[in-house]
Amino acid sequence: MKKIYLFLAFCLVGLQAKAQDYKTENIILVTLDGMRWQEVFNGADSLMVDDTGMIASQGSLLEEFWHPDPLQRREKLMPFFWGTLAQEGQLYGNRAYGNYVNNANSMWFSYPGYNEVLSGFADDERINSNSKINNPNVTLLEYLNQKDEYKGKVMAFGSWDVFPYIVNEERSGVPVNAGFDIATGDDLTDVEKTINRLQKEIRGPWGGVRLDPFTHHYALESIKKHQPKVLYIAYGETDDWAHGNKYDQYIWSAKQTDAFIQELWETVQSMPQYKDKTTMIITTDHGRGVTKRTWTGHGDAIAEAGEIWIAAIGPDTPADGEMKEKGQWHSAMIARTIFQLLGMEYPDSKAEPAIQEMIR
Repeated sequence: MKKIYLFLAFCLVGLQAKAQDYKTENIILVTLDGMRWQEVFNGADSLMVDDTGMIASQGSLLEEFWHPDPLQRREKLMPFFWGTLAQEGQLYGNRAYGNYVNNANSMWFSYPGYNEVLSGFADDERINSNSKINNPNVTLLEYLNQKDEYKGKVMAFGSWDVFPYIVNEERSGVPVNAGFDIATGDDLTDVEKTINRLQKEIRGPWGGVRLDPFTHHYALESIKKHQPKVLYIAYGETDDWAHGNKYDQYIWSAKQTDAFIQELWETVQSMPQYKDKTTMIITTDHGRGVTKRTWTGHGDAIAEAGEIWIAAIGPDTPADGEMKEKGQWHSAMIARTIFQLLGMEYPDSKAEPAIQEMIR
């Protein structure tokens, strides 16, 4: 019996040492709805960037986004990705190198994609529509919110009004500000009051999706006000502009979201609670078509719609930049990766393995 106790004590010490090996104490998970890997790794699409002419307030798409060299094009489109992330983090999914990232689910649209990212596995049998149905699966956010050290320190913000159901806000207890939700409470900051007012006055072109600046600034203010340990932000404009065949707005939104992500990273790196103790993981819920005829859509009828990408930056992620190693990764691997970075085992055996290359 004494030997058993000594063995268990040894295992416990080993687990504690393993947890202490990681510097990550906070997680920021970011998704860009329907953002293609083609633009992430190659910049603006030569077949479409010159079709939309001028935007009065922003100038020519060609002037802003075009260069014959795709390496320079991608820097024009996403300067934070190809500056800071490429220097200090990792980017997966450039299929030109055989570096494949795919959905594990076979639906290739939003709710199944988000469920996969957040729960760690595909559930094609039960998650097969975008209906406002509470997610039967427990997400990584819910698991963390059940732990004493994270309770009340897990928050989610999304542009799409289905996120309270994807996160299952009712069961999980994770507060979700999504769609046209406003900031509530008796201690609203001046910034929150201003965003609330502007969101009521600027409705945007879609019924169930608000413009991303509202989502971004609610989330940014929550970092300063509440200092959550785990934050999920889901931007939505790229997918909705694409569905509307608005390539100009799609790439403008991609560039704006890159700037939002830069602001998030610079903000947390300026705060003692987060600086050098925060890992940010960025991905998308699905891909989309590649031709002028199919790029507006996705789903299982479009062969390329399951092709996606992942990026990461943080104190435990090697600064390997653009990953050129051949292999296959899934967005379902993110959940277990996050738990490993936090020094914990993911509690659901169905979840896919962690991305070991992402963890030092």
